[in-house]
Amino acid sequence: MISRRALELATAILTGSFGVAVVVQSLDNGIGWSSEGVDAGTFPFLTGIIIVVGSLYNLARGVVPAASLASVPIAITSIELRRLAGLFVPAAIFVGAIPLLGMYIASAAYVFAVLAIPRHQQVLWSAITAAATALALYVVFERMFQVSLPHGALAAALGL
Repeated sequence: MISRRALELATAILTGSFGVAVVVQSLDNGIGWSSEGVDAGTFPFLTGIIIVVGSLYNLARGVVPAASLASVPIAITSIELRRLAGLFVPAAIFVGAIPLLGMYIASAAYVFAVLAIPRHQQVLWSAITAAATALALYVVFERMFQVSLPHGALAAALGL
């Protein structure tokens, strides 16, 4: 079980880290004025500063005890955490599988896993849907738009 306070602190740290990354990267692009006008990094820099300030505010609200939602002892129960993991874990595996299997096989495996494992669909229907998804991705991107999606290390090893 995760407390509301822990969830707020983790979110504030995560968004603050993102804001700091935006600020640092925008410094590389240049901030301020040049002979052409505003430098490319100025608006991302200001956006990053706003994100960092908001994250610091949320961090302070999460640390300081108050009679608000931050004092709610449990924000996510174990059942809700399992549901969240049921969405996040397959998506993370899918993203990790793309460099190895390629977009088409990874997409088919993801669709099959999401439909068949929780028993939302029959195995045969899940396999048909997964194959149709991979075929649709191939037709739309490779043939119609002529954009090559990642084929992965498996396709490279097979010479495809």
